[in-house]
Amino acid sequence: MSQLLLFIRQRTLLAALFAFVCMCALSVVFNAPTALAQSLPIKTLTAGMHVIQAEVASSDATRAKGLMHRKELAPNSGMLFVFEQPNVQCFWMRNTLIALSIAFILDDGTIANIADMAPMTENSHCSVSPVRYTLEMEQGWFAKHGINAGKKISGIR
Repeated sequence: MSQLLLFIRQRTLLAALFAFVCMCALSVVFNAPTALAQSLPIKTLTAGMHVIQAEVASSDATRAKGLMHRKELAPNSGMLFVFEQPNVQCFWMRNTLIALSIAFILDDGTIANIADMAPMTENSHCSVSPVRYTLEMEQGWFAKHGINAGKKISGIR
C-alpha cells in the first residue's frame, strides 16, 4: 500500500512540475510584445516643458510592430517612429489595444498635424505633408498638454 501511495505522490509531483514549466513557457510567449518593447532604445524628448520617454522604432520590423498588443503606456511615454526620408506617412490601429494620438513631425521637429486613433481599427491616419518622424502617445496627451500643430518636439535627432 505504501508503494502505491509513493507512486501516486511521484506522479502528482511530476504533473505539477510539468504544469509549472508549461505556465512559464506560456508566460514568455504572451509577454513577447513586452520583451520587444524592452529591447527598443529610449529617447528623451521634450514638448515645451513636458518630458517624454519615447521608445524608438527605426527599422521596418519595429515600425510594423509599433505599439501592437500593448495594454498600457507609462505616463508621458510613447513611441517615436523614425523613417529614412520624409514621406507622407499613414498609420492604422490593427491589433493596437490602446487609444492613441499621433503627431506627424517634420525634420526640424515641428508638428505638421496630430490625429486621434481608435483602437483595433483599420482607418488610415496620414500626415498632411511629408514627414520623417511620428510620435504616438496615449490618446489626448497632446491636447491635455497644449501641444498642437506648429509646436516643436525637441530631442528627436
